[in-house]
Amino acid sequence: MIIDCHGHVSAPVELWAYKAGVLSHRGSHGRGKVNVSDDQIRAAANKVEMAPCGHLDMLHKHGTDLQLISPRPFQMMSSFEPGRVVHWFVEECNIIIHRQMGLFPDKFVGVCGLPQVAGEPIENTFAELDRCISLGFKGCLLNPDPYENTGTHPPGLNERYWYPLYEKLCELDLPAHIHATGSRSDREPYSLHFINEETTAVFNLVNSDVLTDFPDLKIVVSHGGGAIPYQLGRFEAGSINPGSTRRFSEGMRKLYYDTVLYTEGALRLLIETVGPEQCLFGSECPGVGSKIAGSDGRTMDDIAPTIAGFDWLSDAQKKMIFEDNARRVFNLDV
Repeated sequence: MIIDCHGHVSAPVELWAYKAGVLSHRGSHGRGKVNVSDDQIRAAANKVEMAPCGHLDMLHKHGTDLQLISPRPFQMMSSFEPGRVVHWFVEECNIIIHRQMGLFPDKFVGVCGLPQVAGEPIENTFAELDRCISLGFKGCLLNPDPYENTGTHPPGLNERYWYPLYEKLCELDLPAHIHATGSRSDREPYSLHFINEETTAVFNLVNSDVLTDFPDLKIVVSHGGGAIPYQLGRFEAGSINPGSTRRFSEGMRKLYYDTVLYTEGALRLLIETVGPEQCLFGSECPGVGSKIAGSDGRTMDDIAPTIAGFDWLSDAQKKMIFEDNARRVFNLDV
């Protein structure tokens, strides 16, 4: 079985129109809601957008059996004001995901967005998190930068600001999937911002007491951990000092990483660096990698054959990556 831990909802256009509306009137016309039928949600789940075919057809083509889907992060507008419109939009995204889970129960599992608002206490997201867990969602996205690269720096993931969320996640036995949202800097567009935030997140978590204070905390880092595996030697060297309690590489292996990487070398490096026990298959399909790069007609995000072809991994290790780790981390009963 192939479980993709990193997918995003393909929603009806009415969801994006709703976002435009609440932004334009800044909530002064009331919350409203996204009025769509089940048939519209079904159609959106297989509409051709950013890939050669629709979402469901792409998963079938790649042999993906089950996908965990969350809001599209760059749409989540954590830095916008007033904060109520952020809450409303993220909640509407989660509603669409929940309905899609019901319409395609054998294909989609929900990972909820948290209505994180720049400058607000993280506890303000807990009501929506509780609501989503009661509806069967199996994890949440965690945005390390609610300010969305505006020049105001958020607390690092090593800081006490986040501790109430870590406590709650441990109580719920729920994983958080680190994924930044938008970037309001032309110098650093959102796709680059994602990688930079993931890099910073791993650095801060490993070089802190968080993973000691919360030994049961489950964190999945998007896009293979950002730049960390590639730059491991730099951070490993910094941990070889008198008085150091552990190597940086040891701390890295207390986190989990998805395989949303689109080259063989990057996939090999990630798995060799953190071990197959810490890697969850993810492709973000359809998404940025859904481009045909060669003459064979395969899209870049068709990475399962690459992992399956690694002869230095045992069958048991490949099974860990493709399904066992996701089952364990997200408490999936499939």
